Amino acid sequence: MSQAPTAGQEYQRPRKGIATLDEIAGFDTIIDTRSPAEFADDHIPGAISCPVLDNAQRAEIGTLYKQVSPFAAKKLGAAYVSANIARHLQENFLDRDKGWRPLIVCWRGGMRSGAMATVFRSIGWDACQLEGGYKRFRQQVLDDLETLPGRFRYVVLDGPTGSAKTRVLRALAERGAQTLDLEGLACHKGSVLGRLPGQAQPAQKWFETQIWDTLRRFDPTRPLFIEAESRKIGSLRLPAALFAAMQAGPCCDIVADRPTRVAYLLSDYDYFTADGAALKANLDTLRPLLGHARIAGWHQQIDDGDFAGLTDSLLEHHYDPLYARARARDYGAATHQPLPAARLDATAIDSLSAQLLAAHEPETVTA
Repeated sequence: MSQAPTAGQEYQRPRKGIATLDEIAGFDTIIDTRSPAEFADDHIPGAISCPVLDNAQRAEIGTLYKQVSPFAAKKLGAAYVSANIARHLQENFLDRDKGWRPLIVCWRGGMRSGAMATVFRSIGWDACQLEGGYKRFRQQVLDDLETLPGRFRYVVLDGPTGSAKTRVLRALAERGAQTLDLEGLACHKGSVLGRLPGQAQPAQKWFETQIWDTLRRFDPTRPLFIEAESRKIGSLRLPAALFAAMQAGPCCDIVADRPTRVAYLLSDYDYFTADGAALKANLDTLRPLLGHARIAGWHQQIDDGDFAGLTDSLLEHHYDPLYARARARDYGAATHQPLPAARLDATAIDSLSAQLLAAHEPETVTA
């Protein structure tokens, strides 16, 4: 709520056609006019991409601006922008009624969003530019990620590779618990074989925005279940404040023997058995750590189709020692509560989620 000006201040009428971050919820559509590459790097959640300059046009205008003159760049830029706005209008917005309210975003809330807002307002729509543009939004995300993670009580699911931690986390979400699936947001399972088939990891900025967007919707009075992670998932870094808050939470350790974990991994990573060459290439990255003889043995198991033996050996010689070191380093100071698991099938995973809810948020337990 705005306050009356104090003595010596002049009352400033709100600028027509300008909206702040706090007003985003009042708009029907968020339109991002930046280039597709900028949008892919990061954007306001829920925004749609309607670039007024595509990637090549943006690069061309930038070169023209530096090498010829700002005037020449503005002339060609205006031609591109006008044509692109007309195309977006025809393809995406002709069905919108007069009461439609779009919020239009560019890098700083300047020329690109201003051009589209001017056209839309001339039509009769209450179109607004975001004050400060995406740059202001990005700074808000960074500022919030320094304090927002610390508002929650984390319950950290821990356990060695193959303990079904991610599946238990999803079962908790299905039971109504608050969960933050970092590996899901990162599109990576957090190991040398963690890359998901056909999926690239998101940009670092978009990863952070998704974390921010998830956390801001949660209730700080309720526990937040999360999987134990290192500082990085694949190529992506966790926000420092989030990682510190996770380390301060109690750990619930899923305890399953190696044969049980091997059986689970053979079903959870079944896509690797379909491409032996890709699996070998992934394992080759471990040669400096484990030596040529060990990797050659794993290659032979792949050729023989002995994926159970390969998985068992991977756990024994790589994943379990790696987990022990990482656990001591990252969560050694946390309290640890064992959660025994004789099986890791769907029924057992659901039972583990029920046990966790009963211990940490009993009022949400459902059958």
